[in-house]
Amino acid sequence: MPAQAPPNILLFVLDQQRYDCLAPARLVKVHTPNIDRLAKQGCWFERAYTPIPTCCPARQSLLSGQWAERHGGLWNFDIALPVRLFEAPTWSQQLASAGYRCGYVGKWHVHPNKSPLEFGYQEFVSVADYADWRRTQNLPDPVTATGAWLGGHDPVPTSYSRTHWHAQQSIELIERFANTGTPWHVRLDFEEPHLPCYPTARFAALYDPAHIAPWANFGDEFANKPYIQKQMKRTWGIDTMTWDDWAPVVARYLAMVSQVDDAVGTVLDAVERLGLANDTLIIFTADHGDACGSHGLIDKHYVMYEEQLRVPLVLKWPGHVPPGTRCDAFVIHGLDGAATISDAAACPPLADVQGHSLLPLAAGRRPANWRRFAYSSYNGQQFGLYCQRMIRDQRWKYIWNPTDLDELYDLEADPAELHNRIGDRECSAIIRHLQTNLLAHLDEVADGLVASEFVRPQLASGAKYTSR
Repeated sequence: MPAQAPPNILLFVLDQQRYDCLAPARLVKVHTPNIDRLAKQGCWFERAYTPIPTCCPARQSLLSGQWAERHGGLWNFDIALPVRLFEAPTWSQQLASAGYRCGYVGKWHVHPNKSPLEFGYQEFVSVADYADWRRTQNLPDPVTATGAWLGGHDPVPTSYSRTHWHAQQSIELIERFANTGTPWHVRLDFEEPHLPCYPTARFAALYDPAHIAPWANFGDEFANKPYIQKQMKRTWGIDTMTWDDWAPVVARYLAMVSQVDDAVGTVLDAVERLGLANDTLIIFTADHGDACGSHGLIDKHYVMYEEQLRVPLVLKWPGHVPPGTRCDAFVIHGLDGAATISDAAACPPLADVQGHSLLPLAAGRRPANWRRFAYSSYNGQQFGLYCQRMIRDQRWKYIWNPTDLDELYDLEADPAELHNRIGDRECSAIIRHLQTNLLAHLDEVADGLVASEFVRPQLASGAKYTSR
């Protein structure tokens, strides 16, 4: 029997898309019919986590399949702190070597000097290309009426917006690549719904701020929590914002989510129109999430809440992934996503890859040795260095903050993560269990943070204060 031809690979990556703010999550009322359709046609992963809630290292992990502490891009290369530039081997280079036609559209944010063209892609349409096109069309700039990070509205027709222009560029690449007779890969990286959000009128009209209820954790007073969380509200200048101030921001975020969904739908429709759907692996995900008012916070940084860590992930591949599958296994989406793409394209695993292919899970087969925990890490950013490591199981989440108070949340009893149980004597055995398993994971992935004889005892022997 002849070997099956490798699939086309279509990858959607959103920027700061919360897991709960998509219809398949069944948690927030949001209009995303195309992503919902995609999930019903494939596998929706209910417990996918970013390896690191920071843009550059998360994207570098997706390309390399390595933890940030391995590939060296610990934080964004373009803000404040020097960083080792990303040089790890990538699956995109593998695909090019295997004969794929590869095109990249949208946000890059992987390397300051090298573009996707130096990582295996033959064609690249950038965010700057859209800005140049918009200027040639004499289109007005979005009007910001509420503040630089809080957004506004884009006055152009939706077809002229960045979301839909990038979608159209992706469609044109797919059409050209499909005529070459070779497998193709197109990656569409939206800058959205990263704040500030500027939805067009068509999508802004979908969400009335007056009808958006506060997040369950909006009133978090950060009692018995690390100092830096409360400080971040002051740092951003949002410590006096009420829900009446936040509701329009959240409305614009949801509107932009719906606008991205519509753009994704145009690409999905094109794949079907061209007769390519049965031969194409489609992956939909995001680099990480966004606070968007949860806990009264904005953006990410210095927290390990579900809003920032948990990300959407969908795999659709007819004949390989049963439609309507939902998987609750713990997935580290960047690492496992990289391993999955290499596996689907019949390429050998990347050097030093630290993830595992998701194809067995998507087909309904969970390997016996699949991870029992989710993990994530953080190494500081433009506001200063502050390391964190997270581990969670089915019920409990433990966050190791080496230079501040640790955190423990009961995600069954307290899904809003309001009550830090780290000082609760009834939880001492749970804390030691999670510390032990976190240390084992950090040793396995060669995380340098636990190599220090001054830091390691915090996890190794529980040498950490549980209260101030």
